[in-house]
Amino acid sequence: MRRIITTALLLASTPLAAQTSYIHAGRLLANPAEGPRGPSTIIVRDGKVAEVRDGFAAPEAGARVVDLKTQFVLPGLIDMHVHIGSDDNPLRARLEASGRDVEDGFVLALDNARKTLEAGFTTVRDLGGEGRTTATLRDAINAGIIAGPTVIPAGTMVSVTGGHGGVNGLNRTYSRAVAAERTNVCDGPDGCASAVRQQISIGAEVIKFAATGGVLSNVAGGLGKQMTDAEMKAIVDTAHSFGRKVTAHAHGKEGIDAALRAGVDSIEHGSFIDDETVRLFRATNAALVPTAIAPVTARAYARRGDTPAPVLAKSEAASAAHAASFARAVRGGVRILFGTDSGVSPHGENAKEFALMIKAGMTPASAIKAATSDNAAELDRPIGAILPGRDADIIAVAGDPLADVTVLETVGFVMRRGVVHKLDGKRQPFPPE
Repeated sequence: MRRIITTALLLASTPLAAQTSYIHAGRLLANPAEGPRGPSTIIVRDGKVAEVRDGFAAPEAGARVVDLKTQFVLPGLIDMHVHIGSDDNPLRARLEASGRDVEDGFVLALDNARKTLEAGFTTVRDLGGEGRTTATLRDAINAGIIAGPTVIPAGTMVSVTGGHGGVNGLNRTYSRAVAAERTNVCDGPDGCASAVRQQISIGAEVIKFAATGGVLSNVAGGLGKQMTDAEMKAIVDTAHSFGRKVTAHAHGKEGIDAALRAGVDSIEHGSFIDDETVRLFRATNAALVPTAIAPVTARAYARRGDTPAPVLAKSEAASAAHAASFARAVRGGVRILFGTDSGVSPHGENAKEFALMIKAGMTPASAIKAATSDNAAELDRPIGAILPGRDADIIAVAGDPLADVTVLETVGFVMRRGVVHKLDGKRQPFPPE
């Protein structure tokens, strides 16, 4: 697959986004750090925003006109925590897991990628799955072979033996087979440094590790700290030496605090946060990716009996504490980034996270900024705003998301890097005709 993608890149003579487009926007949130503009024209050339003008400018000869005069236009959304290759039906995944191979996972990821893109999320950070599958998906999307969001992969989550992300809950035959192929399981600082290098070698652009137990793993060890301080420090230092940022899956306070002291760039989930933890966030300038929709969804699965028995107690504990911890972080001025843990919650429903962010005390404007320009800054990518030189990742909705953020749950127009994937609520042909 990698050889095919590389060949496609070499043979491509005309970029998909070569056509110039004039987008007429009724209202435009060009820079999420500022207020919206009135009627505007966005000029897109070669997949980039070339110019933004006031009013509805007449198009140049040969340009395509996209009429969004009745729409609210804003940058493509960014989700910092997805599992693009994960089946979001946990019962089906458990029943079929032993019969699935990497090819099945890739097909599943293709479908999830299209759903995510059409929901208005033009960039996602994939925080754990089959590492090569995700990297191959990333390359195929970037080559214009398939439709999907820009994917920034973390490889497979680094975990200690027996921890969340390890080889757990299988019989001895399956355990040996799975363990033989795993590159992410480690013990001790040297082993964990090696696991980081292994993920980078298969295409990881960010590193994720499990500082604590997790809700959906088949481990009854709770949500407390699972890695030593030295193991966490080795992971962070190794990743940073390769120019990769590091994020930690962390629910329990002790594990969150230890990961922050080790120098992580962000924390995923943060279910148990107190005032001391808030001070650590502020002192280190690390960000919180709250994934508020995940504990609610996991609890619903567990109560239905769709997950292994150990999940119920963990999901009840996480969901009971998470909302208050999230609100405490918002009040304390912790940097908040938008992320959902989609793959736990259904792919394509990422925007439901916004309502939970508002419930935690954020404003619609701050929640949208978190999902656009703030996430873009954390990723250091030319996205997250509709400004000259940025990638032409653009979406539109019928209502005003600054008044009602839930309108982002129904996106009618999606452009990624100058290619229109959704118009008037309908999927567009890909590659473009």
